Amino acid sequence: MTSPEILLARPRGFCAGVERAIEIVEKALARYGAPIYVRHEVVHNRHVVEGLRARGAVFVEHLTEIPDGATVIFSAHGVPLAVQQEAARRGLRVFDATCPLVTKVHVEVKRMHAQGLEAVMIGHGHHPEVEGTMGQIESGIYLVENEADAAALQPAHPSRLAYVTQTTLSVDDAAHIVNILRKRFPTISGPKKDDICYATQNRQDAVKCLAEQAEVVFVVGSKNSSNSNRLREVAALRGVAAWLVDDAQDINPVWLEGKNKIGVTAGASAPETLITEVIEHLKTLTGATVRELGGVAETTVFPLPKGL
Repeated sequence: MTSPEILLARPRGFCAGVERAIEIVEKALARYGAPIYVRHEVVHNRHVVEGLRARGAVFVEHLTEIPDGATVIFSAHGVPLAVQQEAARRGLRVFDATCPLVTKVHVEVKRMHAQGLEAVMIGHGHHPEVEGTMGQIESGIYLVENEADAAALQPAHPSRLAYVTQTTLSVDDAAHIVNILRKRFPTISGPKKDDICYATQNRQDAVKCLAEQAEVVFVVGSKNSSNSNRLREVAALRGVAAWLVDDAQDINPVWLEGKNKIGVTAGASAPETLITEVIEHLKTLTGATVRELGGVAETTVFPLPKGL
């Protein structure tokens, strides 16, 4: 009988945008002291948010919850233009933790609008990144969440269309939607460089390799993390049992019965400490050894805002 083995995807866990966002909150707390207000969860990971809350970060959904003169941090997902304007009008001290790759999409939408184009936003409507991107312009932007939406879209000016995508989508799903749009609107233009971020692409590619070898895959990440959910879907679509777990306590031992090849990865907002705990728990349950698979080595680093 084959001895159990834990296969560890590479890359996994934190990306440069998440590391930057967390560091912005930590440095603001160190420099200005608690409380530091953060509009929306700075990144979508329960453990990260709880850790920062314990140190004095206060997470809010609306600027009306923040007192005058306070310091506020915009989450990695970005905010609508109206939120930026309100913060400036109230004289709040602002540090913008929006991922630079999300900011790139904001710039694209504004440029399209300035060129007289209507924009198509491919993404999940409930996600704050989509809210932030669509809120960069007052009108002339359509939300497309899936292939059915793409097939039903009725823009006011079909010959003057351009599209952008949420940075954390499934690469394959986004490509299917773009293909439908291109068939329906042959003149539609897209970004010069793909909007789906390097970290999302790399982690999805790594999961595809992982799913070829594993009999079950665990994705460490919170339920509200878009990129973590996409990783689970990518594995499941390849016929592998795949589970999204916040931490080791979420693992049901029943899921491991009869499984000798156990895959582990993590979403871009999951810290390495959680991944280590999951691996140790799996080793305890199964006696498995650990083998890290080959993959892309990421070296991207984003600078902090001025003032930190």
